[in-house]
Amino acid sequence: MLDGFRVGKFKFVIEAEERLQIPEYAGSALRGGFGHAFKRAVCVVRHGECDRCLVRQQCPYQYVFETPPAADTEMLRKYPAAPHPFVIEPPLNGRRNYAAGDSLEFGLTLIGRGIDYLPYFIVAFEELGRTGLGRQHGRYRLAEVRGETRNRGPDGWAMIYAGDRRVLRDDFRIRTGAEASDGHEHESRSRLFAVHDHPNDHAHDHDDDHDHGHDHGRLGIEFLTPTRLKFENRLASDLEFHILIRNLLRRLSTLSYFHCGQRLDLDFRGLIQRAQAVEAVAKDLRWVEWQRYSARQETTMLMGGFVGSAQFRGALDEFLPLLRLGEWVHVGKGTVFGLGLFKLALPDSR
Repeated sequence: MLDGFRVGKFKFVIEAEERLQIPEYAGSALRGGFGHAFKRAVCVVRHGECDRCLVRQQCPYQYVFETPPAADTEMLRKYPAAPHPFVIEPPLNGRRNYAAGDSLEFGLTLIGRGIDYLPYFIVAFEELGRTGLGRQHGRYRLAEVRGETRNRGPDGWAMIYAGDRRVLRDDFRIRTGAEASDGHEHESRSRLFAVHDHPNDHAHDHDDDHDHGHDHGRLGIEFLTPTRLKFENRLASDLEFHILIRNLLRRLSTLSYFHCGQRLDLDFRGLIQRAQAVEAVAKDLRWVEWQRYSARQETTMLMGGFVGSAQFRGALDEFLPLLRLGEWVHVGKGTVFGLGLFKLALPDSR
């Protein structure tokens, strides 16, 4: 079902060569100039106009930023625009000023075929360092890139690229949807569902419910960056479990189709119906507003979303693989900036 879904997680370490001044939410600065840097790094034609480029269909920039829509008329109707196969995860410390010699670390997640384009991302971030980051265009150098690994490094990460040697190792780990289904990287099932409101939570379970993992436990979710979920063509003002699942299904299905070459074989309608039965038992959420200037659209855009935590109770088992994948690739609008980052968490048992 999810086996063909592939994700690569990487950490980029940059070193300031002069003062860097970036917004409190660094995702805006990191993504802001990255598209232009990527195009400068890979474009092979002098005129730089994609519409009349002979190598457009084989161009890394075209694939990463303007993934061609599917020829399938049904997919065109459902998904007129393809999602980008990457997520930039900025540091969450809110630091805005870096002196020359200071280091800044951020994450990069690549999905499906996007993993094959890692060398282009490295070259593009090196190019961005030469032109400058943030409003003051402070320059930096790419010091190293780390990849996940099971075999090397005490913390599960190892250097796969050093800026001074310019050699890229390819023995990094690639996560798969099968791991999300098995839950290898997460809390055990017994811990995730360790807290119950009452000892008779299962008193009304029926035999035919077990097909959908009828486990009335609690699951906590912590939203670490502004999360923008849409429901009925509007930003959701309140968090409900079915809205989260709707947005996850939309994101995972489009990423899988456009970048993993697989149409997800899921009971979308049934999942959404069952998600509506999951109730929120606690919420501690607040709206965080931030804005960015889009040079492409020549306008300032509001990109606010909610952060905080929520606890849900209900038949949750079948949703865990989707939620685990969502941890890896984020959820909602603005994910390329790092928005929609969340983590599964144990509920407060007090």
